[in-house]
This record gives sequence, structure tokens and C-alpha cells, in this order.
Amino acid sequence: MTRFRAALGVAVTMLGLGASAAGAQTYGQFASAETVPINGHVFGAYINASDTLFGLLAQLRLSFYPNVDFGFQGGLARLDVGSSNRTLLRLGSDVKFVTARAGPAFPMDLAFDASLGVENADNYNVLRFGPALVGSRSFPLGGRSAIVPYAGLGLTFTRYDILGTNDTDFAVPFRAGAELRLAPELRVLAEFQVNFSDQLNDDVGFATGVNLPF
Repeated sequence: MTRFRAALGVAVTMLGLGASAAGAQTYGQFASAETVPINGHVFGAYINASDTLFGLLAQLRLSFYPNVDFGFQGGLARLDVGSSNRTLLRLGSDVKFVTARAGPAFPMDLAFDASLGVENADNYNVLRFGPALVGSRSFPLGGRSAIVPYAGLGLTFTRYDILGTNDTDFAVPFRAGAELRLAPELRVLAEFQVNFSDQLNDDVGFATGVNLPF
């Protein structure tokens, strides 16, 4: 019960702090619907790329309650739009809850993810937050290897202040990818990203990287 209260407290804090505690899977899914084991940790490093953006992002995920984990992300991105170029500081956090497990009665793992994220540069401030639903299934490849296809669909609410222009936006991000688990300590992923009705992000992007449990 103590762990549950602690997990709930962290989740509420992350979802309520807004810009002061930024959030996260807003930059990509980067993982399946599975959560990190209790007292486990995963370090991730990723590259994001699209027509106008190239970014590097690191992530730490951890868990101290069954079927719940937390992610904390940070990185830099280069945004090039016409003659306007900016280096963005990106910070984020999210909480993920497993809602269903793959088995005889259900074909996949399902998880609910809620995230917050901020991007900052000179005259450029963006706050994003929203929920997402993620589904995945693990397929053994032999030995300790496996491949885990995953997909996620979310709703993202954005508040931005760019060059003195203040406005809000609503988008529907879709992520589809796969994590190749070469060994328990090494996972390689590739992810396709589509942003529907997004005024700020490119319509299509790609991400790749590694997840390293420890």
C-alpha cells in the first residue's frame, strides 16, 4: 500500500506540475506496452529526425510498483524552418500503466500512458501534455532474443509562445515501431511517427535508438 501511494503521488505530481516538471513520451513512444519490473531501470538513447528537426534524446525509466513505470527524458534538438534556426532544450516525463496482458483471452499487452513535455529556446516555449494508448506483443526468436512490434495512438494538447504569438493546438500522434531484443541487456528499436493535425511538428518523422536495462 505504501508503494501504491508513492506511485500515485509521483503520477499526480508529474501530471500537475505543468512546465515546471516537464514531460515526455510526447517525443516518441520508444518502448512497448510492457512496464519495467519492480526496482528495475532502463536507460535509453534515441535519435529523432524529420524534415525540419534533428534531435538527440536520453531517457531513464524505473518502477517501484507492479504494472506501473515512470520515464524521465531530456535532450537537444535542432529546428530548421526557412531562415529560422533554433537549438531546443527538450524535457519530459510520463507515467505508464499496464491495463491488459497478452494471453489466451487477449492478443496483446495494452497500456495507458500520460505525458508532459516542454521545449525551450529563445522566443520559443512549448508545453505539451496528453494521454496515449499503447499496444504490443512479444514474439520469441530463439534463445533469449525476441522482437516486439508496438503501436500507440494519443491525444496531445499544446500551448505555445513563439516569437510573441500565443496559441493552443490539438494533435493526434501515431507511433508504430518494433524493439529487437538481442539480449536481456540490449534492445534496438526503430519507430515511425505520424502527427495528425499538428501545427508545430512535421507530419512524418522517424526515430531509432537503444534501450539498455540495468
